[in-house]
Amino acid sequence: MRPPRNALKRRLLRLYRALLDRFGPQHWWPARSPFEVAVGAILTQHTAWTGVERAIGNLREAGRLDATRLAALPADRLGPLIRSAGTPGVKARRLHALVAFLLGRFGGRISRMRRMPLEPLRAELLRVPGIGPESADSILLYAAGRPVFVVDAYTRRVLGRHRITPPRIGYEALRGLLEAHLPRDPRLFNEFHALIVAVGKAYCRSRPRCAECPLRFDLRGRPPRG
Repeated sequence: MRPPRNALKRRLLRLYRALLDRFGPQHWWPARSPFEVAVGAILTQHTAWTGVERAIGNLREAGRLDATRLAALPADRLGPLIRSAGTPGVKARRLHALVAFLLGRFGGRISRMRRMPLEPLRAELLRVPGIGPESADSILLYAAGRPVFVVDAYTRRVLGRHRITPPRIGYEALRGLLEAHLPRDPRLFNEFHALIVAVGKAYCRSRPRCAECPLRFDLRGRPPRG
């Protein structure tokens, strides 16, 4: 295979390989089924993953990690099960909106999302109440295996500090930039995003630890932005 010609593509892939060498495969998303991934994408909005894990465990014990069974659970009974993920009333409504969409459009089977053209599918997901770009892309990438790059705060921070992206770049612009300069492989997008989260948590914090960071070589003698 010939090396990529595009300079930004080469740079991004060097970062990817450096992160993979340091952290190893991340095995994301941590879930037992594609439906559980989709549920987790809603529950993790504005909260820590530890609380999401407890909420998903409650749903599993209650036998509700299924689109039909979750749809049949009234909000006043669903809310207490997911309280550890925060704002249980809001997230109960969003979960009900998600499962209504999955049942009405795909018979509750996320596997059917893999056959639909990507852009119309993403547009439909974004019309579901409570699903924004990051949640939609998490469902598409991690549950349905579609080639979309998930942009989160870690992505913005790491790439911004390395001057790969301009300050205050919008979500869609950053997603488009990454998808245009990387091979459109959902496995690569999956692993790369997970590795960015890993380096963001370990080194690229609010107060960066650049001296020990595996991406230090890419700063080229310049201090990180921000």
